[in-house]
Amino acid sequence: MLIVRDLGIEIGARRILEPVSFTIGNGEKVGLVGRNGAGKSTLLSVLLGYHPEHLRISGTVQHQGTLSHLPQEPVPGGLGVETIGLSHVLSARGLDQLDADMQHARHALAADPTEATIERFTELEATFGERGGYEAESEVARLAAGLGLKEDLLLEDLNSLSGGQRRRVDLMRVLYEQPETMVLDEPTNHLDKAAKRWLFDELERFRGTVVVISHDLPLLDKAIDRVLALRDGQLREYKGNYTKFLQQEEAQRLSEEKLAFHQDAQIDRLKTLADSMRGQTEKRARLAKVLDRRVDKLRDDRVEVTKKERKVTFKLPAPPRSGDVPMTVEHVSVRYGSLEVLRDVNFITRRGDRIVIVGKNGAGKSSLLRCLAGTQSTQTGTVKFGANVKVGYFAQEHEQLDFSKTVLDHLANATVQTEVQRRSLLGAFGLKGSAAHQLPGTLSGGERAKLALSILAASDANLLLLDEPTNNLDPASVEALGEMMHQWKGTIVAVSHELGFVEALEPTHAVLLPEEYFDLWRDDYMDLIERR
Repeated sequence: MLIVRDLGIEIGARRILEPVSFTIGNGEKVGLVGRNGAGKSTLLSVLLGYHPEHLRISGTVQHQGTLSHLPQEPVPGGLGVETIGLSHVLSARGLDQLDADMQHARHALAADPTEATIERFTELEATFGERGGYEAESEVARLAAGLGLKEDLLLEDLNSLSGGQRRRVDLMRVLYEQPETMVLDEPTNHLDKAAKRWLFDELERFRGTVVVISHDLPLLDKAIDRVLALRDGQLREYKGNYTKFLQQEEAQRLSEEKLAFHQDAQIDRLKTLADSMRGQTEKRARLAKVLDRRVDKLRDDRVEVTKKERKVTFKLPAPPRSGDVPMTVEHVSVRYGSLEVLRDVNFITRRGDRIVIVGKNGAGKSSLLRCLAGTQSTQTGTVKFGANVKVGYFAQEHEQLDFSKTVLDHLANATVQTEVQRRSLLGAFGLKGSAAHQLPGTLSGGERAKLALSILAASDANLLLLDEPTNNLDPASVEALGEMMHQWKGTIVAVSHELGFVEALEPTHAVLLPEEYFDLWRDDYMDLIERR
């Protein structure tokens, strides 16, 4: 349960949240919605109690019961005693540490079976059993199967897992903890259709409280019964799922428009009548003043109509012309220790191609893109660029961002020379006002994605390498990104699980992994996009 009283949030000169009070009760399933940059992640950090110091906060937030959080970004190395997935999952109940303590106690007992060592081991074993330690193997196996994660990957180092594999491990940890309240930030990132359906069913069965931030509309419809909508510093509450929220919001806006129209008509009528009385008899002049006061009161009480959210548009500059063959990939292989991810990848691009890399999590899609971008070395093979090629890279985890630089400083290059030009470019991607002076670490996942897109727009790139560019973007921004890439005339190599984005891209070719097969695009490849 969460109890919020008179909570207000400010950052710099911007008010993120006007003071508001609300309670999220036991068993409620609540969706926190709003566009990128509305302040959802900031509000969430305050609700969880780990907000950055530069926020000015009024009011109180009170938690009741146990709470677990699925963050957008994974914790490097995990939270377990070991840096493997299984230890990370078991740490949700403290079983990884208990198991390690039991091992030490067992050795101590074998070496010196005193009353103290026997008691120590017995206490640890009892606690281990109370927390479900002896059923852990079957429960972890059930969660892994539901999320489509091979169990042997739980014994791999977390840092060796792909983004999608790591997301599944983090979800397993939250679900395994079985808290009274779960707070989930974009839980369906990287999940395929089967895993999403399984997660929807899990959340429906979960008897505790759920607070979820997501741009996955089916999740919001299936899993929630209440919406908190954050927009322009106002938090509004709606009963029902996301579809009902949209219907209620539109009905409310139309009602406000109708009432405002009648109020304006009455104001105009009374003002006209008052003006017609001025300069006549003293009595009519007094009546005019009475009418003026009524007009002033009507203006003060006039309903404020909720504005329709603007259509989001993004724009990339026309790219400089590259050679006919922007990039050639020959015999590329990648290995992590004993694990061979890519064996022998070969393909060639032509100017204007739209190539989509298709494959399940762990097939090597991100590894291949990093090799193309030059941020990762290949074991064998070469990546050759043609004449007049400039590469722009959008990394899945935004590794291309410098977290010590402000948003504005990321655009300090030759193509946008003045601060006015840089601010204008950032504003075009929805990063306005004080956001220009923030560090990337203080931005939400969606805002970091928009910063990465701004960098591409400022780069004069004519070959774009895009790794899951739609992650953490709101639906309007996903649509805008698809339209932008559709209109852009350069060459694109992309990894994406977003059907709408891939359709807008109109692919010309596919690289299929792990088959390592390069082919002309076929419509049936769309069926593989969400099978990750």
